[in-house]
Amino acid sequence: MDKIELIATIREILGKKVRFLRRQGLTPANLYGSNIDSTALQIDTHHLKHTLAKAGKTSLISLKLDGDKSPRMVVVRDIQREPLSGDLLHVDLYQVKMEEKLKLDVPIVLTGEAPAIKERGGILIQNMDSLEVECLPANMPHSIEVDISMLTEFDQAIHVKELSIDEAVTILSDPDNLIVQIARSRVEVEIALEEIAAAVEAEAEAVAAEAEVEEEKVEAEKVEEAGAAEESPED
Repeated sequence: MDKIELIATIREILGKKVRFLRRQGLTPANLYGSNIDSTALQIDTHHLKHTLAKAGKTSLISLKLDGDKSPRMVVVRDIQREPLSGDLLHVDLYQVKMEEKLKLDVPIVLTGEAPAIKERGGILIQNMDSLEVECLPANMPHSIEVDISMLTEFDQAIHVKELSIDEAVTILSDPDNLIVQIARSRVEVEIALEEIAAAVEAEAEAVAAEAEVEEEKVEAEKVEEAGAAEESPED
């Protein structure tokens, strides 16, 4: 991925007055990190939107801050938006140390097409949309791809432990966690239930027929025994 850059300036307007910044096309932000003082910033909203769309919460951002001789490497930690309009309200940036490992939730991206869906009408159930990982900032993946093209049958699934990932990245999520699974469609479930019901009914009819034959056999034996008793001479 190309280098992602962001320009910010020190913010002097604090508290509720930041609404005036937003009217000027600026978004308030905060920069913090390990062993550094929290710094209030303001960032051009248009530029910030473009950066957030490209970086998400996992890619490194080269932050150019006025007064600094060299850029700071940061990741987005939190984004606050207006609930109705979705407009940016505030952003938190975390300054990383390139030699220290970082823990982040990395989004899962599904790739490929599952034959069980395309050919058999199955339904894909996704139980996880991100994985917690740990690695050096430079090795942090933007996303983790999960190929579902190997899912050919109903009830097949992919678990965390089945993923193949860069050795420099450690997955912290439970290895037994289910990521995706193929479920039967409603039609398939109804057909399966009908088949089960038909099988149960057929078995019940077979058992009843067998019982009837056995009963007739017993009755025949009784009649035969009674006839034999009548024909036997008296002592």
